[in-house]
Amino acid sequence: MSALARRIQKRLESLYGLETPDVTPFLRPANDGREVLQIRESGGELEIGLYLPEEAFEARTPSSLDLLCQVAEGVSHFVYLVERSRRRLPTTQLELELQAEVDKFIVLAGSVVASRPCGSFPPHAASALRERLFGRVHFLHPKGTQPGERYRLANDLAARFVRRLDGKLDRTADDKAMRQLRRFHAGGQREKIEMAMAA
Repeated sequence: MSALARRIQKRLESLYGLETPDVTPFLRPANDGREVLQIRESGGELEIGLYLPEEAFEARTPSSLDLLCQVAEGVSHFVYLVERSRRRLPTTQLELELQAEVDKFIVLAGSVVASRPCGSFPPHAASALRERLFGRVHFLHPKGTQPGERYRLANDLAARFVRRLDGKLDRTADDKAMRQLRRFHAGGQREKIEMAMAA
């Protein structure tokens, strides 16, 4: 599964024009079975551990959409946090979750496109994927709790943002879509929310 994490990392780096350290040495099996990114600052250095479900280390390919989404989300968190740290910019939990929601859609959309080498990402497939990721979703944290509200807000904002990318995520994605994706990734919390709300 570290190979899958690395492939996802390379895809995100390519999309956003980034180069980040290989995520593989930072991967650890999660005790509670869910993806978690742990960070600690020590002596001016950032220590990172990306915990993924144990199943992620046993399977060659993801056995479920949930597992694939957890790997994609964790890698997204890692790439985003490392890049923000490199640029000496602050990062909020909402930023991390919002970016991960967008990245999950892009990673999965890329899988659909890869199976259609001569075509673009079809609108009906984009709609079905959006519904699966953002509509028929189960939240682990209850509504009204701080993490529950953060995850719901990230989900809603990401759904708005990716809607405008329909049909533009193939290998020949237009320059405007690529500029939007890169601007979104480079932006902080305020910029991300503004871009999503403008969609």
